[in-house]
Amino acid sequence: MNRIGKVAMSACAAVMVSSAAYADVTLNSVRVGAVNTVALARFYQSAFGMQEVNRLETPGGPEIFVNFGATVDAAKANKNLRIVIMHRDSDATSDPIPHVILNVTDMAATVAAVKAAGGSMAGDPRPFGTSGMIIGIAVDPAGNRVELIQRP
Repeated sequence: MNRIGKVAMSACAAVMVSSAAYADVTLNSVRVGAVNTVALARFYQSAFGMQEVNRLETPGGPEIFVNFGATVDAAKANKNLRIVIMHRDSDATSDPIPHVILNVTDMAATVAAVKAAGGSMAGDPRPFGTSGMIIGIAVDPAGNRVELIQRP
């Protein structure tokens, strides 16, 4: 094989290897932080119907995994991605970007549940342009912003 052929083969192999490196990448979970991870897990249970499905003991406090389900067994069986609540030293956050995005079917009922569970809203939910969607930004008790999307 001539030099150009070898270079071309090497380039093709490199592209194939780099493409294959991304083929098996998927989202594992979403992580939020709180000083009191146990209390924040209770908020996610009360506001969004999530259950604790796993707990890791760490030096800063437990890292708690929650998922949707009417019972713990149902939440463990649920194939949806989990929210992982890990310890952080302060709940004084200044990050304006929601790191959790949840689909909801009834924005008004979800807003009421968020408030009843000890969270708040960063303004009133509003229509997203002419898409028919309604977007709201909830704030959990640890200051994490949760985007709520109600589709038409």
